[in-house]
Amino acid sequence: MVNEKEKKTGGQVLEEWKEFVWNPRTHEFMGRTGTSWAFILLFYLVFYGFLTALFTLTMWVMLQTVSDHIPTYQDQLATPGLMIRPKTENLEVLVNLSDTKSWNQHVQILDKFLEPYNDSVQAQKNDVCRPGHYYEQPDNGVLNYPKRACQFNRTQLGDCSGLSDPTHYGYSTGQPCVFIKMNRVINFYAGANQSMNVTCVGKRNEDAKNLGDFTMFPANGNIDLMYFPYYGKKFHVNYTQPLVAVKFMNVTPNVEVNVECRINAVNIATNDERDKFAGRVAFKLRIIKKT
Repeated sequence: MVNEKEKKTGGQVLEEWKEFVWNPRTHEFMGRTGTSWAFILLFYLVFYGFLTALFTLTMWVMLQTVSDHIPTYQDQLATPGLMIRPKTENLEVLVNLSDTKSWNQHVQILDKFLEPYNDSVQAQKNDVCRPGHYYEQPDNGVLNYPKRACQFNRTQLGDCSGLSDPTHYGYSTGQPCVFIKMNRVINFYAGANQSMNVTCVGKRNEDAKNLGDFTMFPANGNIDLMYFPYYGKKFHVNYTQPLVAVKFMNVTPNVEVNVECRINAVNIATNDERDKFAGRVAFKLRIIKKT
C-alpha cells in the first residue's frame, strides 16, 4: 500500500518560499548565487549592447545613402498628376444656390488655399522671373539653399482670384471657379522647353452639351516654364505651384456634368489607363437651382 504524501501546512509552504527567495545557508537568491547572477547579467548586457550597436551602425550606413532633399526613388512619380481645389469627397463639386452652407464650405477652402498666393506675400518671398524660361538654380559644388521661387500672384487668376468678389468665386451665382494644380515632382522639367497649357472638356457628348462656356485664368490655361524645376520641400521653402482657374459660366442646372481637365505638354503622358490622375483629373460638377 502506497503511503500518501504528507500534506504541507501553509506555514511550511511559506517557509519554503522564503528559503527559495533567499537561502541564508547557501547564500542563494532565487536559486542562484551572486556569481551566477553576475554572469547572467553580464551576458545580457553584452548581448543587448551588441544588438544596439549593430542596429545603430546599420541605420547610420543607411542614412549615408539618403539625401535630406531628394527622394532616392522617384520611379512612381515620373508623370505628375493633376488635382482640383476645392478638393471634395469623390471629387464632386456640388453647389446648391438656395443653400448657402452647401457652397460656403468651398469658399472657405479656397480662401485658405489662396492665401500664400496673395500679391503681397509673393512680393515678399519670391522673385520676379523671366517668362518662358526655366528658373534653374544649380549648386555648382556649393549647396545653394534655400532655392528661390518665382512669383505666382493671385491677381493672375482674374475673376477667380476671389479679391473684392461679392460672388465668392462665383459660387453664389452658379458660376463656380475650380482650380487645377499640377502635383510636384522634384527636378522635373515640365514641358521640355515648350509651352504647355490645361484644357477642360465634358467627358461625354451630353456632358459637353451641359458644360456650357467657361473661361480660364491665366488665359488659355497656360502654365509658364519659369515655375520649374521644383527642387523639393526643404530646398524650395516658399515654392507655390502655378494654378489654372476655370470659371464655368453657364452649366446646365440640376444635371451632373462630368468634366476632365488635362495638361498638354510634350513630356507628360495623359493616356495611361492604369493611372487616372497622370496628367489629368476628372471631377463632377452639379449646380442645383430651383425652377
